[in-house]
Amino acid sequence: MKLGFDNEKYLREQSEEIRRRAGRFGKLYLEFGGKLMNDFHAARCLPGYDPNVKLRLLQSLKDQAEVILCIFAGDIERKKMRADFGISYDADAMKLIDDLRNLGLLVRGVVITRYQEQPAVQQFRAKLERRGVRVYYHYKTAGYPADVDTIVSDMGYGKNEYVKTERPIVVVTAPGPGSGKFATCLAQIYHEYRQGNVAGYSKFESFPVWNLPLDHPLNIAYEAATIDLKDKNMIDPYHLEAYGKSTVNYNRDVDAFPLLVAIWQKMTKGMCPYKSPTDMGVNRIGFGIIDDEVVRNASKQEVIRRFLRYQCLFAEGATDRDSVERAKQLMDSLGLKTEDRVVVEAARRAAEEAQIAGKGKAGGTIVSGAAIQLQDGRIVTGKNSDEMHAAAAAVINAVKTLSGIPSQIPLIGPYIIQAVSHMKQDILKVGYTSLNLDEALIGLAISSATNPAAQIAMEKLNELRGCEVHMTHMVTPGDQAGLRRLGCRYTSDPYYATNALFNGEQ
Repeated sequence: MKLGFDNEKYLREQSEEIRRRAGRFGKLYLEFGGKLMNDFHAARCLPGYDPNVKLRLLQSLKDQAEVILCIFAGDIERKKMRADFGISYDADAMKLIDDLRNLGLLVRGVVITRYQEQPAVQQFRAKLERRGVRVYYHYKTAGYPADVDTIVSDMGYGKNEYVKTERPIVVVTAPGPGSGKFATCLAQIYHEYRQGNVAGYSKFESFPVWNLPLDHPLNIAYEAATIDLKDKNMIDPYHLEAYGKSTVNYNRDVDAFPLLVAIWQKMTKGMCPYKSPTDMGVNRIGFGIIDDEVVRNASKQEVIRRFLRYQCLFAEGATDRDSVERAKQLMDSLGLKTEDRVVVEAARRAAEEAQIAGKGKAGGTIVSGAAIQLQDGRIVTGKNSDEMHAAAAAVINAVKTLSGIPSQIPLIGPYIIQAVSHMKQDILKVGYTSLNLDEALIGLAISSATNPAAQIAMEKLNELRGCEVHMTHMVTPGDQAGLRRLGCRYTSDPYYATNALFNGEQ
């Protein structure tokens, strides 16, 4: 894989800027935009980017920094899922606390934002507090966004519980966007000034990249990733007016800037230290790019992946048509089509060949194809059958290819497939019998105990990490779990693999 990003250069640039910002205030509340850990969007768009590079940066500041974790009460109540892990935001928050503690970072507490006495939220708070984690409630800000006098009062920010902090850098992070990090920072600063302390605010940003053009594929890929938030990139008008330079920001920060200035002046009784939203950001990611062409190509692929994902979400009823149309507009702006993702055409061709050969299954199941692009560029395909899902067949064929094992040699013993099918059909009475990818991986592991070829192939599974995968039908939970464990970057066409509304695996 060609590299487009230098982590070490980025770490130097970003850490120096954070220290410089912290030196301006007695205490710096640093809002972390994007994901603190496992930032796979950045890794997909910036080949070479370490998904956990932000943690490395925090580790270098751990004697000066502590962490506040925010989570929106509504996300807890409706069990919002983090798509790349398949776990809910509240579960991800607990995982994040564990990971931060394991790295020696101080987690001061969890702030539940826009709390409205939801029972699920109260249960979550009790669970954390009984495990020794401090939890604080913040409420919908009275008067927001027009009435600054109410916002900056005991009825507004003053109503929120204050998190007592001690270190000069307070990192405010969250499992995902829309978690209330910005409001939490301002509420904390309000309480600091009420107590006679001086505190400041900055935003740790990754995207959009302020010093790249508005139409750069990397910035368009960010917009594609945040369609559900209605984010749109734009030239920062305040920065252009203050400095005569064009920089890129996004609509929410630009729209909120005049309010931030008014709130800051009301809270501190002084001038806002920033002249533009771009000034607020600590974003040196653009300086880590070492090959612009590599980044452009990777970002275009991300835009295609996002479009395919929104199509599937629409088919599932999880998003609206406007989101799909916006994703298509972004594709069109870069002159892209889904077939520019090479595994898409390969998977569709595999399904067509299976259909022609008459290998589809009866009972309402539709012929499916899957394709994997290996790290060396080779493409391997698979088709669904009575024994396996298309994704499972593609992965088995891929490890055979990597191991140099002839295609006719079975890796999973027929007796294993038969035993699993018997259990599912005759004992558990589920609506499908073929092995999904997760089951196929277990079958491969069992076979490796007696089959040397399976043992050799199993050792090649790690080489599938980061590989591109496409399926002609939407991913079932069992296939999804297996692809996540393998670390594959998968997409699918927006069609169900069966005509049944419920097949036992949904």
